[in-house]
Amino acid sequence: MTARVGVVVFPGSNRDVDAVNAIRVAGGEPVVLWHESPDLGGVDAIVLPGGFAYGDYIRAGVIARFSPVMRAVAAFAGEGGLVLGICNGFQVLAEAGLVPGALLRNRGLRFVCRQVSIAPERLDSPFTAAVGERRPLRMPVAHGEGCYFADDATLDAIEANGQVLFRYVHRDGTVAADTDDPANPNGSLRGIAGVTNAAGNVAGLMPHPETAVETILGSDDGLLLIRSLVDSAAARATAQPPLVLAGR
Repeated sequence: MTARVGVVVFPGSNRDVDAVNAIRVAGGEPVVLWHESPDLGGVDAIVLPGGFAYGDYIRAGVIARFSPVMRAVAAFAGEGGLVLGICNGFQVLAEAGLVPGALLRNRGLRFVCRQVSIAPERLDSPFTAAVGERRPLRMPVAHGEGCYFADDATLDAIEANGQVLFRYVHRDGTVAADTDDPANPNGSLRGIAGVTNAAGNVAGLMPHPETAVETILGSDDGLLLIRSLVDSAAARATAQPPLVLAGR
Protein backbone atom coordinates (compact mmCIF):
# COMPACT_ATOMS: atom_id res chain seq x y z
CA MET A 1 0.00 0.00 0.00
CA THR A 2 0.99 3.66 -0.39
CA ALA A 3 1.56 5.42 2.91
CA ARG A 4 -0.33 8.66 3.48
CA VAL A 5 2.00 11.08 5.23
CA GLY A 6 0.63 14.26 6.77
CA VAL A 7 2.64 17.49 6.52
CA VAL A 8 1.61 19.99 9.19
CA VAL A 9 1.61 23.63 8.05
CA PHE A 10 1.95 26.37 10.65
CA PRO A 11 1.97 30.11 9.93
CA GLY A 12 5.62 30.62 9.04
CA SER A 13 6.36 27.11 7.76
CA ASN A 14 8.62 27.39 4.72
CA ARG A 15 9.75 23.82 4.04
CA ASP A 16 6.31 22.26 3.80
CA VAL A 17 6.39 22.27 -0.02
CA ASP A 18 9.80 20.58 0.08
CA ALA A 19 8.45 17.97 2.49
CA VAL A 20 5.46 17.31 0.20
CA ASN A 21 7.82 16.85 -2.76
CA ALA A 22 10.16 14.59 -0.78
CA ILE A 23 7.30 12.33 0.29
CA ARG A 24 6.18 11.99 -3.34
CA VAL A 25 9.72 11.22 -4.50
CA ALA A 26 9.94 8.56 -1.77
CA GLY A 27 6.74 6.92 -3.02
CA GLY A 28 4.33 8.23 -0.41
CA GLU A 29 1.13 10.25 -0.67
CA PRO A 30 1.49 13.64 1.03
CA VAL A 31 -1.49 15.12 2.89
CA VAL A 32 -1.32 18.77 3.93
CA LEU A 33 -2.61 19.35 7.49
CA TRP A 34 -3.47 22.91 8.57
CA HIS A 35 -2.41 23.79 12.12
CA GLU A 36 -5.89 24.98 13.19
CA SER A 37 -7.52 21.62 12.48
CA PRO A 38 -7.30 18.70 14.93
CA ASP A 39 -8.30 16.29 12.14
CA LEU A 40 -5.33 14.26 10.90
CA GLY A 41 -7.29 12.77 8.02
CA GLY A 42 -6.36 9.18 8.78
CA VAL A 43 -2.70 9.58 7.83
CA ASP A 44 -0.14 6.84 8.45
CA ALA A 45 2.70 9.16 9.54
CA ILE A 46 3.28 12.86 10.20
CA VAL A 47 6.03 15.32 9.31
CA LEU A 48 6.45 18.64 11.11
CA PRO A 49 8.45 20.66 8.56
CA GLY A 50 11.04 23.39 8.88
CA GLY A 51 10.42 27.11 8.91
CA PHE A 52 9.62 29.73 11.51
CA ALA A 53 6.29 28.70 13.03
CA TYR A 54 4.56 31.81 14.39
CA GLY A 55 7.70 33.77 13.51
CA ASP A 56 9.64 31.97 16.27
CA TYR A 57 8.32 34.63 18.65
CA ILE A 58 9.35 34.10 22.29
CA ARG A 59 11.49 31.14 21.17
CA ALA A 60 11.38 28.63 18.35
CA GLY A 61 8.44 26.22 18.54
CA VAL A 62 6.97 27.42 21.83
CA ILE A 63 3.76 28.89 20.34
CA ALA A 64 3.26 26.17 17.72
CA ARG A 65 3.14 23.49 20.41
CA PHE A 66 -0.25 24.91 21.47
CA SER A 67 -1.81 24.68 17.99
CA PRO A 68 -4.96 22.50 17.85
CA VAL A 69 -3.22 20.07 15.52
CA MET A 70 -0.55 19.34 18.13
CA ARG A 71 -3.06 17.76 20.50
CA ALA A 72 -3.90 15.33 17.72
CA VAL A 73 -0.21 14.81 16.91
CA ALA A 74 0.51 14.01 20.56
CA ALA A 75 -2.38 11.52 20.67
CA PHE A 76 -1.21 9.97 17.39
CA ALA A 77 2.31 9.61 18.77
CA GLY A 78 0.96 8.19 22.01
CA GLU A 79 -0.70 5.39 20.04
CA GLY A 80 2.58 4.55 18.32
CA GLY A 81 2.16 6.66 15.17
CA LEU A 82 5.33 7.74 13.38
CA VAL A 83 6.18 11.44 13.69
CA LEU A 84 9.24 13.20 12.23
CA GLY A 85 10.06 16.79 13.14
CA ILE A 86 12.62 18.52 10.91
CA CYS A 87 14.47 21.65 12.11
CA ASN A 88 11.62 23.90 13.31
CA GLY A 89 9.54 20.73 13.58
CA PHE A 90 12.20 19.32 15.94
CA GLN A 91 11.94 22.49 18.00
CA VAL A 92 8.15 22.11 18.18
CA LEU A 93 8.46 18.46 19.28
CA ALA A 94 10.96 19.43 21.98
CA GLU A 95 8.74 22.24 23.27
CA ALA A 96 5.79 19.82 23.33
CA GLY A 97 7.79 17.30 25.35
CA LEU A 98 7.48 14.66 22.63
CA VAL A 99 11.27 14.27 22.38
CA PRO A 100 13.87 14.90 25.10
CA GLY A 101 16.14 17.92 25.33
CA ALA A 102 15.96 21.46 24.00
CA LEU A 103 17.24 23.43 21.01
CA LEU A 104 19.16 26.56 22.02
CA ARG A 105 20.75 29.43 20.10
CA ASN A 106 23.68 28.32 17.98
CA ARG A 107 26.91 28.70 19.94
CA GLY A 108 28.20 31.16 17.35
CA LEU A 109 24.99 33.22 17.82
CA ARG A 110 24.56 33.33 14.05
CA PHE A 111 22.14 31.70 11.65
CA VAL A 112 23.89 28.77 9.95
CA CYS A 113 22.99 27.68 6.41
CA ARG A 114 25.32 25.16 4.79
CA GLN A 115 25.87 21.51 3.97
CA VAL A 116 26.82 19.22 6.83
CA SER A 117 27.49 15.53 7.33
CA ILE A 118 25.55 13.38 9.78
CA ALA A 119 25.68 9.66 10.47
CA PRO A 120 23.03 7.40 12.00
CA GLU A 121 23.61 5.89 15.40
CA ARG A 122 20.92 3.30 14.71
CA LEU A 123 19.94 1.53 11.51
CA ASP A 124 16.93 -0.31 12.93
CA SER A 125 14.63 2.68 13.48
CA PRO A 126 11.62 3.62 11.31
CA PHE A 127 13.58 6.73 10.26
CA THR A 128 16.83 5.00 9.19
CA ALA A 129 15.78 1.52 8.02
CA ALA A 130 16.61 2.30 4.37
CA VAL A 131 20.08 3.72 5.09
CA GLY A 132 21.68 0.26 5.11
CA GLU A 133 25.02 1.11 6.74
CA ARG A 134 26.49 3.69 9.03
CA ARG A 135 28.12 6.30 6.81
CA PRO A 136 28.19 10.10 6.46
CA LEU A 137 25.08 11.54 4.83
CA ARG A 138 25.21 15.02 3.28
CA MET A 139 22.32 17.45 3.68
CA PRO A 140 21.86 21.12 4.56
CA VAL A 141 21.17 22.87 7.83
CA ALA A 142 19.41 26.23 8.06
CA HIS A 143 18.75 27.41 11.60
CA GLY A 144 19.61 29.89 14.31
CA GLU A 145 18.47 27.76 17.26
CA GLY A 146 19.82 24.28 16.59
CA CYS A 147 22.18 23.64 19.49
CA TYR A 148 20.97 20.43 21.10
CA PHE A 149 21.09 20.66 24.88
CA ALA A 150 20.17 18.46 27.82
CA ASP A 151 21.61 17.94 31.28
CA ASP A 152 24.22 15.23 31.73
CA ALA A 153 21.77 12.79 33.29
CA THR A 154 19.40 13.12 30.34
CA LEU A 155 22.24 12.80 27.84
CA ASP A 156 23.50 9.65 29.56
CA ALA A 157 19.97 8.22 29.65
CA ILE A 158 19.15 8.81 26.00
CA GLU A 159 22.48 7.35 24.95
CA ALA A 160 21.90 4.28 27.12
CA ASN A 161 18.37 3.90 25.74
CA GLY A 162 19.48 4.19 22.10
CA GLN A 163 17.58 7.45 21.59
CA VAL A 164 20.39 9.30 19.83
CA LEU A 165 19.44 8.91 16.18
CA PHE A 166 22.06 11.03 14.37
CA ARG A 167 25.30 12.82 15.17
CA TYR A 168 27.24 15.44 13.22
CA VAL A 169 30.33 13.85 11.72
CA HIS A 170 33.35 14.64 9.58
CA ARG A 171 33.50 13.34 6.04
CA ASP A 172 35.39 10.28 7.30
CA GLY A 173 32.58 9.48 9.71
CA THR A 174 34.27 10.51 12.96
CA VAL A 175 31.87 12.22 15.37
CA ALA A 176 32.12 15.99 15.82
CA ALA A 177 31.51 15.77 19.56
CA ASP A 178 33.42 18.94 20.46
CA THR A 179 31.06 21.92 20.60
CA ASP A 180 33.69 24.03 18.81
CA ASP A 181 34.32 21.49 16.04
CA PRO A 182 33.69 23.08 12.61
CA ALA A 183 31.76 19.93 11.60
CA ASN A 184 29.34 20.59 14.48
CA PRO A 185 27.46 23.57 12.97
CA ASN A 186 25.66 24.75 16.09
CA GLY A 187 27.65 23.45 19.06
CA SER A 188 25.28 20.62 19.92
CA LEU A 189 26.30 18.60 22.96
CA ARG A 190 27.98 15.29 22.08
CA GLY A 191 27.46 16.15 18.40
CA ILE A 192 23.79 15.17 18.57
CA ALA A 193 21.84 16.05 15.41
CA GLY A 194 18.71 14.01 16.01
CA VAL A 195 16.96 12.07 18.77
CA THR A 196 13.89 9.91 19.32
CA ASN A 197 11.43 9.50 22.15
CA ALA A 198 11.78 6.47 24.43
CA ALA A 199 9.39 4.42 22.30
CA GLY A 200 11.32 5.19 19.11
CA ASN A 201 8.31 6.32 17.05
CA VAL A 202 8.88 10.09 17.31
CA ALA A 203 12.06 11.66 15.97
CA GLY A 204 13.50 15.14 15.73
CA LEU A 205 16.29 16.09 13.32
CA MET A 206 17.93 19.49 12.74
CA PRO A 207 19.37 18.96 9.21
CA HIS A 208 16.97 18.96 6.25
CA PRO A 209 16.62 15.58 4.49
CA GLU A 210 13.60 16.87 2.55
CA THR A 211 15.83 19.25 0.59
CA ALA A 212 18.34 16.50 -0.21
CA VAL A 213 16.20 13.96 -2.06
CA GLU A 214 17.42 14.58 -5.62
CA THR A 215 20.95 14.86 -6.96
CA ILE A 216 20.11 18.17 -8.66
CA LEU A 217 19.73 19.61 -5.15
CA GLY A 218 23.34 18.72 -4.31
CA SER A 219 22.65 15.43 -2.53
CA ASP A 220 20.03 12.70 -2.50
CA ASP A 221 21.16 11.25 0.83
CA GLY A 222 18.08 12.66 2.52
CA LEU A 223 15.88 10.42 0.41
CA LEU A 224 17.06 7.47 2.49
CA LEU A 225 15.50 9.03 5.59
CA ILE A 226 12.24 10.05 3.93
CA ARG A 227 11.93 6.65 2.25
CA SER A 228 12.54 4.98 5.62
CA LEU A 229 9.61 6.92 7.08
CA VAL A 230 7.31 6.24 4.11
CA ASP A 231 8.13 2.53 3.95
CA SER A 232 7.88 2.09 7.73
CA ALA A 233 4.51 3.85 7.79
CA ALA A 234 3.23 1.64 4.96
CA ALA A 235 4.42 -1.51 6.73
CA ARG A 236 2.83 -0.42 10.00
CA ALA A 237 -0.48 0.44 8.33
CA THR A 238 -0.56 -2.95 6.63
CA ALA A 239 0.20 -4.78 9.86
CA GLN A 240 -2.59 -3.24 11.95
CA PRO A 241 -5.89 -1.33 11.61
CA PRO A 242 -5.68 2.47 11.17
CA LEU A 243 -5.40 4.49 14.35
CA VAL A 244 -8.66 5.88 15.74
CA LEU A 245 -8.02 8.90 17.94
CA ALA A 246 -10.20 9.68 20.93
CA GLY A 247 -13.12 11.92 20.08
CA ARG A 248 -13.21 11.01 16.40
